[in-house]
Formats: sequence, C-alpha cells, structure tokens
Amino acid sequence: MSTIAVRVARKLREAEDICSYELVREDGAPLPPFEAGAHIDVHLDDGVVRQYSLCNAPGETHRYQIGVLRDGASRGGSLAMHERIEEGSRLRIGAPKNHFPLAEAERSLLLAGGIGVTPLLAMAETLARRGAAFELHYCARSPQRAAFRERIRASAFAAHAHFHYDSGEAAQKLDLAGLLEAAGAATQLYVCGPQGFIDHVLGAARAMGWPAARLHVEYFGNAALETGGDRPFEVKLASSGKVVSVAAGQSVIEALAQQGVEIAYSCGEGVCGTCLTRVLDGVPEHRDLYLTEEEQAANDQFTPCCSRARTPLLVLDL
Repeated sequence: MSTIAVRVARKLREAEDICSYELVREDGAPLPPFEAGAHIDVHLDDGVVRQYSLCNAPGETHRYQIGVLRDGASRGGSLAMHERIEEGSRLRIGAPKNHFPLAEAERSLLLAGGIGVTPLLAMAETLARRGAAFELHYCARSPQRAAFRERIRASAFAAHAHFHYDSGEAAQKLDLAGLLEAAGAATQLYVCGPQGFIDHVLGAARAMGWPAARLHVEYFGNAALETGGDRPFEVKLASSGKVVSVAAGQSVIEALAQQGVEIAYSCGEGVCGTCLTRVLDGVPEHRDLYLTEEEQAANDQFTPCCSRARTPLLVLDL
C-alpha cells in the first residue's frame, strides 16, 4: 500500500482537547485532490493506522488539514497525535478516500456533533462555493469545546451555520424535530459525530419517514461490542480449499495472517470498508458500520476485521 511522506507544517489548539494539523508534502509537490467528505489514513508508530477527515476546502492541493479529538478511551491514535506529533513532525499518509460524498440535491442539511464537524466543514465550503441551499448545525457541549468556531464565523458559509451548546439556554439548542419536519422531500441529510448523536439523528429521521437514500452518515469509530459470547468458527478459502480456524476473541484477519494470508485493512473496526470481502457460502454475523442494512441482509460480503460468523463455516472469495 503506497503512502505519501508529509510534514506537519502547523499544529493549532482549536478547542478544549481538539487540535488541528496542517500537512504538506515533504517533497513540496501538490497533494492528491480530494472532494468533500474524504478522509486519509494516518500511519503512526507501531503500525497504528487511523482515519481522519479532511476539513480544509476541497480544491486545495498545497495542504491537507485534519482535526483530532484527544480521547482518553481511544486505542492510542488520538493520544499519539496530541502528545507526540508536533510542528515539524514527519508522517506517512494514504491518498484520500471518500465513503461520505455529497449527493446532488436541491438542499442539504449538515448536522455535526463535536469533532464530527470536520468532514462537514469541507462540505460547507463546497456547497457555499456552488451557491447551494444548505444549513450547517454544529452541536457541542460548550463554546470552549467547539472547534473551528472562528473559521466558521469568518467563512463564506457563516450565514448558513448555527451553533448549539448543551451548556447554553434552551432557546439555542437543536430543534431536531423542527428541522427535519421543515426540511422538505428534496433535502439530503448528512450527520457525523459521536455514536449517540448519530443514533439520535437517524432515529428521529427514520421515525419521520425519511428514506435511507436521503440519509448519509460518517462514523469515527465502532461502538464497543460485547464479545464474551463469541464462539470459534472456520473460514474456507475458495481458491485453495484451505480451512482456517478462527478462535473466540480472534478476528478473521488475525487468523488468516497467522496462516500467511494477508487482507488489506485500515480501521480494524468495520468503519472504512477497506477489508470488505465476498462471502460465497455461510452467514456472517455483521458487526460493521460500513454496509447498509440492505447490504448486510444480502450476506454476500462482510468485514473480516470485526465481523464473525453465525454458521460454523464461511466460504470466502479468497
């Protein structure tokens, strides 16, 4: 997997526990172009790879900007970024990928929870440049925890942006039901943020009859799963007929790697879709956040980084 050598040209404290990082190429060449909603893989020490949304304006190829929340419950990526990565630090990144693109729409509704504002900033930049109809609603615990406030206030989309704080008066809090009711059938909804925020927004939209085609979501991480009841199972490689046992507490990717079979993966949480693999026989136990409910129900593909099996054997297209 090819990567790009970059340098941290600037690190800024954007809010309490949130820093932004401006990345430029080591060789001074332009970075690959990207569209709103894209993210990059950032390769840290010890093989750790984390995904961060690009939040600068699409069209900029002289730099990438990402925002990182310091999360004490993380698996190490955010702590490494905050504690070890400074201006001048050198990193390797992957080319932009986009699982959260803007759709053509008469109107767009962008709903951000906390650090989930990052991909929506790039969307707001794009929509403002197009002269499109949209609103950005940014929810945070307090003004001190709302990153990029000054950038938003000074931006071309400032008139489209609305801030909502848990610590503020009731009148300024997000009226989700009212927004959804007034949105109209031509509106596309985009949501990103903590799991609870996403669940709240999508649950309200679905209850009001919003079809899945108008709901777009970006997850930053998969919720912790109860794995105490996991059972072993086997996977069979269709190309060779080789059967590999997957122990309880072991991922399919780990079991295959022990047998010399490598599957490209990135997030390890079923969020990015990098490791998506076709299933030829058997029924997966889906634990990802990448596939839609309809795609999961088809049971013809799964994410071996986190998903398991409901049947004793899965036959994989490997």
